Amino acid sequence: MDYQNQVINISEKLTKFNEHWSPKVIGEMNNYQFKLAKIIGEFVWHSHKETDEVFIIMEGEMKISFRDGEVSLKKGDMYVIPKGKEHRPFSEKECHVMIIEPKGVVNTGENEGELTAENDVWI
Repeated sequence: MDYQNQVINISEKLTKFNEHWSPKVIGEMNNYQFKLAKIIGEFVWHSHKETDEVFIIMEGEMKISFRDGEVSLKKGDMYVIPKGKEHRPFSEKECHVMIIEPKGVVNTGENEGELTAENDVWI
C-alpha cells in the first residue's frame, strides 16, 4: 500500500492494534518513521547509541526514568531523549504514544529480549 499523499488519522490507527510495547509504523519522512505504541507497566533499561528518540503523548500519562532522574509526561507533551542516554519508559495505566526515530531503530536498543518488537510493521 502506498502511504504517501494520504491523510493519516492517528485515532483510527490506534484502534488497529492492542499489543503493548510493539510500535507500529504509520508514516515515513526522509529516513524517519512515525510509530504508534500502546504502553503499560515497565519497559527495559536501554539506550540508542546512534540517535535521539522522540516521545509524543497522545493519550494517558507516562514516566521516563533515567539513571539520574525521571520525567513525567501527559497528553500533549513531547520529550526528546538524547542519543546514548539510558532510559526506561513506564506507565501505570495504558498510555498511547507516538515515537519518532530513524528507520531501523530497535525498540530495546542493544538489550534485546522478550520485549524486543518486530521492526518496520506498518498499520
